Amino acid sequence: MTSPNSDFLKAVVERGYLHQATDMDALDERALKGPITAYIGFDATADSLHVGSMVPIMLLRLLQKTGHKPIVLMGGGTTRVGDPSGKDESRQLLTDEKIQENIAGIKKIFSKFLTFGEGPTDAVMVNNDDWLRGINYIDFLRDYGKHFSVNRMMSFDSVKLRLDREQPLTFLEFNYMILQAYDFCELSRRMDCCLQMGGSDQWGNIVNGIELTRRVEEKQVFGLTVPLLTTASGAKMGKTASGAIWLNEERLPSYDYWQYWRNTEDADVGKFLRLFTELPLDEIERLEKLQGAEINEAKKILAHEATKLCRGEEAALKAAETAQKTFEQGAIGDDLPTKEIKSTDLEAGIGLLGAITEMGLTASNGEARRFVQQGAVKVNDQKIDDPRYSLNASDLDSDKVIKLSLGKKKHAVLKVV
Repeated sequence: MTSPNSDFLKAVVERGYLHQATDMDALDERALKGPITAYIGFDATADSLHVGSMVPIMLLRLLQKTGHKPIVLMGGGTTRVGDPSGKDESRQLLTDEKIQENIAGIKKIFSKFLTFGEGPTDAVMVNNDDWLRGINYIDFLRDYGKHFSVNRMMSFDSVKLRLDREQPLTFLEFNYMILQAYDFCELSRRMDCCLQMGGSDQWGNIVNGIELTRRVEEKQVFGLTVPLLTTASGAKMGKTASGAIWLNEERLPSYDYWQYWRNTEDADVGKFLRLFTELPLDEIERLEKLQGAEINEAKKILAHEATKLCRGEEAALKAAETAQKTFEQGAIGDDLPTKEIKSTDLEAGIGLLGAITEMGLTASNGEARRFVQQGAVKVNDQKIDDPRYSLNASDLDSDKVIKLSLGKKKHAVLKVV
């Protein structure tokens, strides 16, 4: 295709959001004529999304900032089925009550990134349970099932990978791609939605929806996918040794969120600045050229900008201040993960392995043991290499706290009350 002319697609290409798209020229022409309506679906499998969802979230934000209307589709209905894409086993089935709790938690995230309302480019959040719950099975099969070829569905990666690995794929999950295609058709009918976006693993599902809408509604609609990101070292975005990097404050303190971005690998700084901040491209080009110790300044800017979007300016500044106190001044920052303990707990002794695991510095006691034996764990900046070590009153500093450290970048505080 030629270089896009619409502000939206031009930014999509320039900032690295594009993986695949259907008929980009026609979509570009449509976007130039006025606001388009586009959606991304999010299943409610937890009460928060994690950093792995940030690319699609930022894409919806970019869509709105360039004059178009975003739809956040909550999968209240499809969560009851489970998407087999990229999975080796069936998803745990959730109760309706748990799904509603999860949707309520996820709603908090989108209010930070999108402007919701009734205007032509205001975002809306809809739930596919509104139309999926009342489906008559026989009528649905007759009206929509005839448009799907089992032969073709078997060729999609989401199905092939499960079968190739000899992992069971239930008929319930096999229906997921039909339901997702129906979502696109329904949103086109109800809200004149013409574009579905999502991760690259959703390409087959998106194409299904495009073809179903063309056949049933006789409309041309489009699909666009973003790359599924890994770090320069090959790790999956949003996963760390101590667990997922959650977007909700209730799941992960803002300091830990800021620190995740601050620890970005050097080779990823430019890419992440384009995807996860709104800094001008010429400024990003300047920052990604920094070398040696100077690249750390670019990482701090990335951490600030990413945290500001998700947690607010105050949280970003507080996290940076805590990091400066902890790393540059050797003090204990106010925003470090903190747990209050009783003095009687120290009299009995608190196992070091359990303490650093409970504070989230390690994922398990076994991992904690390995780090202690490797000399990577410190108590009040003093190295401890005995995995049997118990914290006691002698470890308290003058402020009645104990600082636990794993390497140079992970810290937590026990505070006597």
